Amino acid sequence: MDKNLNWVIEQRIKRTMKNLEKNNMEAYFVNDKEEVIGKLSEILKKGDTVSVGGSMSLFETGVIDFLRNGNYKFLDRYAENLKPEDIKDVFRKSFFADDYIVSTNALTEEGELYNVDGNGNRVAAMLYGPDKVIVIAGVNKIVANFQEAVDRVKHFSAPANVKRLNPDNPCAKLGYCVDCSSDSRICNEYTLIKRQNHKGRIKVIIVNQELGY
Repeated sequence: MDKNLNWVIEQRIKRTMKNLEKNNMEAYFVNDKEEVIGKLSEILKKGDTVSVGGSMSLFETGVIDFLRNGNYKFLDRYAENLKPEDIKDVFRKSFFADDYIVSTNALTEEGELYNVDGNGNRVAAMLYGPDKVIVIAGVNKIVANFQEAVDRVKHFSAPANVKRLNPDNPCAKLGYCVDCSSDSRICNEYTLIKRQNHKGRIKVIIVNQELGY
């Protein structure tokens, strides 16, 4: 990458991390997926009960395989042959987990986390329940402010996720959100986390790579 462009990105990351800390969220920076696993190893304790929110970033960084290594009690929503009632049970048990690992749809330079869910289980656990919430976000998730976060979801992350899941929704054909009324709509629960009362409960790991949607 051009050194001048890289400098601009570095400044953006610094602003974001500074404001996360200002908002009582811990901020970390790592270069690649290997460093993600290393940082998680520092934060998690052996024997912890760990759950995850739906996230392509966690697969791309190898986090799911890492959690399956036996050092943790992993509430694995992706385990084979799970029935709908099993998945629902995992979602509910996630509120009592020691650690909840997730990504975010957008991370603002003002130190905020913006997310849109279909069922709400992911954002609900981020808001309340687990003792620690660990957010893993690629640099592509960083936006300037709340409005850019909204636009990112509507014009990028939501259509990409719908294309992946393959329901018959308008954005899978158009490539952008039209605020549809589809039965299979995935954009139902909207949350903006501006600040934490419990300092350090949310920990954000920014990865110097593009990850997820």
